[in-house]
Amino acid sequence: MYQMVRERLGALVGGVLGAVRRRAARRDAGMVTSEYAMGIVAAVAFAVVLYKVVTSGTVSAELQGIVKGALDARM
Repeated sequence: MYQMVRERLGALVGGVLGAVRRRAARRDAGMVTSEYAMGIVAAVAFAVVLYKVVTSGTVSAELQGIVKGALDARM
C-alpha cells in the first residue's frame, strides 16, 4: 500500500514539475525581433554619444597628452 501511494505521489509531482518547466521554457524562449531592433538602436545611440565625447576638443587633447607621455617615458 505504501509503495503504491509513493509511486502515485511521485508521478503526480513529476508531472506537475514537468508541466511547470515546459511552460517556463515556452514563456521565455528568447528575444523577439522588436527587442533586437531596440537593442541595436540603443547600441548605435551609445556609440554615437561615445564618439562625440572622444572626438571633442578637451577629451582629444587629454588622450593625446596621455599617449605622448607614454611614448616619451624612459625604460
